[in-house]
Amino acid sequence: MRKLSMIALALVLLLTACAPNFQKEDEVVQEKDNTQKKAIIPKYKVSDKYYQTILPFEPSQARGLVVNNIDSRYDLSEFETGLMRISQNNFDPDKYLFQEGQYLDKETVSLWLNRKFTTAQLKDEGLKSSENIGLNPLNPGKSSSKASNEKYPIYLSDILEHNYLVKNDKGTVSLGGVVIGLALNSVYYYQTEKYGPTYEKKIDHAKVEKEGKEMAAEVIKRLRGIKGLRTVPITIALFEQQERSSVVPGNFFAYASVAKGSSNIDEWEKVNEKYVLFPSDTSKEQYRENDTSFKNFKQDVENYFPNFNGVIGKGFYVDDQLQELSIDIPIQFYGKTEAIGFTQYVAGLVMEYFPNYITVQVSITSVNGPEALIVRKAKQDEPFVHIYQ
Repeated sequence: MRKLSMIALALVLLLTACAPNFQKEDEVVQEKDNTQKKAIIPKYKVSDKYYQTILPFEPSQARGLVVNNIDSRYDLSEFETGLMRISQNNFDPDKYLFQEGQYLDKETVSLWLNRKFTTAQLKDEGLKSSENIGLNPLNPGKSSSKASNEKYPIYLSDILEHNYLVKNDKGTVSLGGVVIGLALNSVYYYQTEKYGPTYEKKIDHAKVEKEGKEMAAEVIKRLRGIKGLRTVPITIALFEQQERSSVVPGNFFAYASVAKGSSNIDEWEKVNEKYVLFPSDTSKEQYRENDTSFKNFKQDVENYFPNFNGVIGKGFYVDDQLQELSIDIPIQFYGKTEAIGFTQYVAGLVMEYFPNYITVQVSITSVNGPEALIVRKAKQDEPFVHIYQ
């Protein structure tokens, strides 16, 4: 208990020392399309992994589409944060500022996500010929036909834009680069009639990659036709969603860097990232050592409370090396002291079973909500433990 109190005190001191000082914000001038306006760069930065943003906050012109078009909340979160991780390959967080996309509006993105249409289909959709700019393939058959949907699935489900601003010596910030994410379906869900059953068509990864790269090439050409984007560097990345029932998110698998003024993708870089569920057949077959450690941890947790079986983990791998492990423990407590004792026990297990080169986060919850959080950052000697009041 004394050790837990010391950790809590250290946290208070740390938060006090790191509290943001809004009295020392950096006032700048943001320049866009030959217009200028005042903006503020907050001094406080949460982590070296994240970009600073400018104020006032300007929402994306296509805000809301990501939520509507991505199948799971896991994919939704990873699509956004993973794209920011991709951005760091070309845009240093110490030199660039983040802003939500300001160039692709909701109408444009929605039209790009459409299929290509025949003249008759355009009429049925109530669209003009100039709006026939969908990136998804034409379905020449009947949309109500199962065979036709199976043959011509929709590959592209969403487009996400991030803008990266750079500050010059005169205190002016302007667009320094754009990053685009294309979310692609590994499973195509469709209906043959309104309110009818939903069918699914699994799409081979090789086909997803081929279609995604072809669409990316077209997107780059279209971006170069937009005022303000004709000369800036562009990074474009491909994200493959998981199926709807998955409890782990999909992942980015490739990205390309397009130089200033260029409209061509010369080379693709492979991204070797993925999420793995623990325990699972995948973790057992491909990452046996990590799987064994997790199962030993899980067994000791479940031995603490008889008849409890609910420990689930999510591992994040880069180049087949485990980087982060998030663990959820939903459990019913009958008192705060019981929760405190269990949390201290689990914190000890984290130190015992998981090597210190990975980051481990354990979330302990009950029907009443969050009970405790344990975080052991990579190369840390002691975990941070927080008990919710």
